[in-house]
Amino acid sequence: MSKIRIILADDHHLVRVSLRSLISDFEEMTVIAEACDGQEAVDLADKLRPDIVLMDIAMAGLNGLEATRRIVKERTNVRVIVLSMHASEHYVLPALRAGASGYLLKASTESELEFAIKSVARGEIYLSPIISKHVVEVFLVNGDQQKSSLENLTPRQREILQLIAEGNSSKQIAHRLAASIKTIESHRASLMERLDIHEVTGLVRYAIRNGLVSPDN
Repeated sequence: MSKIRIILADDHHLVRVSLRSLISDFEEMTVIAEACDGQEAVDLADKLRPDIVLMDIAMAGLNGLEATRRIVKERTNVRVIVLSMHASEHYVLPALRAGASGYLLKASTESELEFAIKSVARGEIYLSPIISKHVVEVFLVNGDQQKSSLENLTPRQREILQLIAEGNSSKQIAHRLAASIKTIESHRASLMERLDIHEVTGLVRYAIRNGLVSPDN
């Protein structure tokens, strides 16, 4: 029987090392690659076609939610389990709507990690038990009908929002995305109008509140 092939995506080296060590003790699983940001996770998923991606949310450049959307959209056989410190619906629901098949808290035990991976690999949905019943009910009842303002942004607007919140100037963002400064400024103006937020500090607070960046960044 072939092993479950896993990619680890987390911007903290020690977290990846710890996860790799834990998973090495699970006979039916193997870690085939590691990614330190969302874009690398997308690229590796495209190249290696794993069974599971264990995905952190707050990563620089391209966050875990956007990476999950891209992986699930383009690679239907690859399933994503989001790893997070947060159990509130403000984090869980966007992850599920992005296409994650599992949501696992970083405080989980080794046995829960193993069970979650096996469950999702079988095609099931797995949520850490500590996640409230209310969160599950909200998702099952409303599904995609109650999209957040973040989900109503275009993928490029979400990407630029994250880069702004990380402290990048329009020039730096333009260079990173291989676009003109004028194009970036246009996207910036559009997302400010759509969110009804008209200052950078407000965009930063919004990005933190929606899990795009960590307050530590």
